[in-house]
Amino acid sequence: MNARPKKSFGQHFLHDRRYIDRIVAAMAPRPGDFVVEIGPGEGALTLPLLAAAGSLTAIELDTDLIPGLQARAAGVGELHIIHADVLKVDLGALAHSHGVPRLRLAGNLPYYISSPILFHCVEHAAAIQDMHFMLQKEVVERMAAAPGSKVYGRLSVMLQLACRVEPLFDVPPEAFRPPPKVDSAVVRLVPLPAHELHDAPPEQVHAVVKAAFGQRRKTLANALRQVLDADAIRRADVDPKARAETLAPADFVRLAKACRNLPP
Repeated sequence: MNARPKKSFGQHFLHDRRYIDRIVAAMAPRPGDFVVEIGPGEGALTLPLLAAAGSLTAIELDTDLIPGLQARAAGVGELHIIHADVLKVDLGALAHSHGVPRLRLAGNLPYYISSPILFHCVEHAAAIQDMHFMLQKEVVERMAAAPGSKVYGRLSVMLQLACRVEPLFDVPPEAFRPPPKVDSAVVRLVPLPAHELHDAPPEQVHAVVKAAFGQRRKTLANALRQVLDADAIRRADVDPKARAETLAPADFVRLAKACRNLPP
């Protein structure tokens, strides 16, 4: 029996087998992989991932969906369900508690909280091998946007400083029940190796990126006035008259380091 989607959870259940198969093929799970699915819903993606990997951990907030998931998974593989809000799950501790170096994440993320979930995953990127997520197409475009794009912004910079972002394919509304009012897309995120990560204080990077894009129509000299003066921006080899959307992610790292060097 199909579950009734709940608006409060932003539920749109994927049901089109063609797109389910494409997601599984893109992820290519193997026995022994520690696969974690965020928001399994009715299990459309859960079961083929479970069959391929042999075991799977699902994080599900909706209590009503859990019995159905357990029943459908019987005989397919070893399914572990964590009843929790994913934003409150320590992904690093989850990997450590199971004695695995890194997790493989998948999920059709609730669109209304997709950005917080992405930032939460990035915070635990050291414990993650890769991520394959279904998101609103517009969000995926923002994630992968290059400097100068109209949709390039805070999400683009913060994700690209931590991961390689690879849009894979689009998914139409009719692939879901009920159909959302927007197109969707699947994206692959691969955390950068340690030697490619920046060495600026994370809190400074967050502060600079947030301030810069918080007033994106202003020049950096004006937008960053509370954290950097024009001379410090120049010392970071950035034009104080430039605007945030023209800067590459690496430019924000240099600005963050300049911010750290300012006197209190």
